[in-house]
Amino acid sequence: MRIATRRNPEHASVAATAGLLQLLGPQELAAVMAHELAHIKNRDTLIMTVTATIAGAISMLANFALFSGDNRNNPLGIAGVLLLMVVGPLAAALVQMAISRGREYEADRMGAEICGRPMWLASALEKMQISAGQIDNVPAERNPATAHMFIINPLHARQMDSLFSTHPSTANRIARLREIAAEEKDR
Repeated sequence: MRIATRRNPEHASVAATAGLLQLLGPQELAAVMAHELAHIKNRDTLIMTVTATIAGAISMLANFALFSGDNRNNPLGIAGVLLLMVVGPLAAALVQMAISRGREYEADRMGAEICGRPMWLASALEKMQISAGQIDNVPAERNPATAHMFIINPLHARQMDSLFSTHPSTANRIARLREIAAEEKDR
């Protein structure tokens, strides 16, 4: 695991666990750190905090709609209010997850640019995916809201690149990194 913290580059920190240090070689570790530096440079922690706050506000507003006043006089009616309660938070969550996936792709691109070797990051992602597949991450499974904090999706749904995933599939990320490497060769 790796961690990038703080909302702005001036106060940011990046750390790696002992497990990551044992799993990756020096070049792969450099690429993962470059990926994390890209998150910091792009202020992704701030972006995801704002996104989560907006998603939470939408969910709360949808819940308030049900409990506010006399729903018989509501132009949407009770069915409309109930639909809003379901669709509002779902739409907010989908947008939040899509933004998270987009930030991962961008951090991969910029991380590859920072370290100058896209295939180092591709190799690291592949190793981390294999390792993550061998170990159940019980704390992450219990609290899926933390999944966006991992470089590889720690949840069991990690095999698919779905609307409900905070991360693009590792295979898709590696494919994009290979494209970047091929473009660099052509230059």
